[in-house]
Amino acid sequence: MNGFMASIPAATVGYLTARAAVALILGAAVGLERQWRQRTAGLRTNALVALGAALFELFAVLLTGQHGVDPTRIAAYVVSGIGFLGAGVILRDGVSVRGINTAATIWCSASVGVLAGAGYIPVAAIAAGLILTAHLALRPAARRVDRLPAAPGTEVETTYRFRAVARAADESHIRTLLVRELARDDFVLHSVRSHDLDGGSGLVEVTAELQHHGRDDEALEAAVSRLSLEPSVSSVTWNTCEPTPLAALDQDTDGSWAPEP
Repeated sequence: MNGFMASIPAATVGYLTARAAVALILGAAVGLERQWRQRTAGLRTNALVALGAALFELFAVLLTGQHGVDPTRIAAYVVSGIGFLGAGVILRDGVSVRGINTAATIWCSASVGVLAGAGYIPVAAIAAGLILTAHLALRPAARRVDRLPAAPGTEVETTYRFRAVARAADESHIRTLLVRELARDDFVLHSVRSHDLDGGSGLVEVTAELQHHGRDDEALEAAVSRLSLEPSVSSVTWNTCEPTPLAALDQDTDGSWAPEP
């Protein structure tokens, strides 16, 4: 390198610029899905990550031609550097962890940028397509698996919250039915509370918090359906929040039932 500015052929500059542009476009395509889901790292973040990774790889390509530097060394540093960036979007919320999918997406966007910067444009495009496929196609499959009954050996405890509105005169009867129906399906009842609704309606609200070893929404729905058949019950609702340590907690499942007037 002589003088203030390194001498690079114009054709080489055009090729490298095209590679950087492809990395930017592919990173933006990946980030568009994240932006649509309103995640922490969206369109611009993934586009910049892919572009930055491509620029570092392009620098390695230039050094390879001039000084014989191994470009894989730069790629290795990019991988470790993106790890720190991805850690910044992972948030701990109680016993749950949010942002793991977003961090993994940033990591994958960097790999797309490295591929584009190295000149492997078709492979970079395929990689971006696979990342989008993982988000769009595997998300519904993951949710279906989450709704299946958990294996007996699982360590996940699912917390359910239950609410029923019934006539005040039948409060004790509803509480008895609730305990009986939930005990039948191996739910652990932690608390049952009831209070009169305002307005002199003669209605009482019964709420309960319970846990199940694993997750079994179908069993809870069956118990709720049996309770909803009681003439004194005017509405039944339930929701669940699964505090699994490795979940991104993108989903909260709600179920409800109310009789027609």
